[in-house]
Amino acid sequence: MNEKLDIITIGESLIELSTPLSIAEAEKLDKYYGGDTLASAITALKLGSRVGYISRIGMDCFKDYLLESWQEAGLDISQVKPVQGINGLYMIALGQDCTDKQLYLYRKKTAASNLSVEDISAEYIQNSSILYSTGITQSLSISAREAVKKAFKIAKENNVTTAYDPNYKAQVWSEEEAKEAFNEIAEYTDILFINISKDSKVIIDSSSVHNIMKYLWDLGITTVIVKSTVENGYYTGTNGKIEFIKFYNEDIVDNTGAGDAFNGGVLHAIAAGMSPFRAVQLGSIVAGLQIKGIGAIKSIPNRDDVYSIFKGQNE
Repeated sequence: MNEKLDIITIGESLIELSTPLSIAEAEKLDKYYGGDTLASAITALKLGSRVGYISRIGMDCFKDYLLESWQEAGLDISQVKPVQGINGLYMIALGQDCTDKQLYLYRKKTAASNLSVEDISAEYIQNSSILYSTGITQSLSISAREAVKKAFKIAKENNVTTAYDPNYKAQVWSEEEAKEAFNEIAEYTDILFINISKDSKVIIDSSSVHNIMKYLWDLGITTVIVKSTVENGYYTGTNGKIEFIKFYNEDIVDNTGAGDAFNGGVLHAIAAGMSPFRAVQLGSIVAGLQIKGIGAIKSIPNRDDVYSIFKGQNE
């Protein structure tokens, strides 16, 4: 793809199997695909951004399904490398009343865990506006951490905006590993998404929004977006100014991937020229619509629905 990309994401794809019932009750599971940076990529793509994806996928029975799905969606997959190995998988089981969600994750020794610096093209990154990755990508392996660091360094050296979300999950690695991985790329990061109940204790050891903002600003991270489920909203801080916006919708069917959809919406809006404050407003709408369905990516709303609400809020 010679056309300049708005956003590039680096990460892993997984097969998603979901049911509104429990695993014991379900007679079938719906197949789709997921992955945190992939969900953000598809969100931005559906909203109208030009998006590229860097990953490795396994040449197993799901390879053709994944590649064909992404090509059909319009995702640039020129930097997705099929290799020997398997693809990760997760299952979402919501239970009969959709309130007792269980998540089963299988992602060890997958093809994506072999991501390395060899997968990072300086030319590809230079031909983009925003580069995005997460702690989940770094948690795949040491070589994946090295790949993310190399990509962020290239982006910073070429005035490409970088965005990062620790997206800490205890089931994939330790707090010490997550903090170390964050420290590796902090100096190259322009935009940081951070969950006050999951990430801030690990990264900063603080739950104070103002302390979080000051700490990250002092590191040189210019835009900080704090997600607070306690206050049901987002704090956006940039250039010394902080604004708060409430969640667009709190009526949850399935919140799998909601944070990733939010991030994709924000990155799309920033790439389109919006301020971080208005970008978070749009991202909140995206996440609020996404949680009304089941599944991480198949529930992402379309552009018309999101922008209709967004325009109505700003008239």
